[in-house]
Amino acid sequence: MNEGLSIPMAEIELRASRSSGPGGQHANVTASRVEAVFDVRVSAVLDESQRERLLRRAGPVLTAVAQEARGQARNRELALQRLAEKLAAALVVPRRRRPSKPSRAARKRRLERKRRVGERKRARRRPTGDEE
Repeated sequence: MNEGLSIPMAEIELRASRSSGPGGQHANVTASRVEAVFDVRVSAVLDESQRERLLRRAGPVLTAVAQEARGQARNRELALQRLAEKLAAALVVPRRRRPSKPSRAARKRRLERKRRVGERKRARRRPTGDEE
């Protein structure tokens, strides 16, 4: 997945069931839908920081389902691939934000824009008696 992490198949539960949708007689008896389930809490390969990050971002159990292909073997591959993608996305450590300040030119542009808008609004006002 990432950081050299690989989840052994013993920690992933694969469940097969009947796929939904049309398909004729064969589809009514074939368990081609595959669900891959990974329990984060009981995994032995995750360190504590990875476990905490997964629990916070993805919850205690990650599940991926595939039923697009007609065969169970291909759906198993798809489900495992999707599970790996979910795990990798949840394990990404976000980069720390470095606070920045607006540049001098940006501050100048902002103040100039504010001044122009204020002048425009002042020009729209009804003239008073002392401006004759």
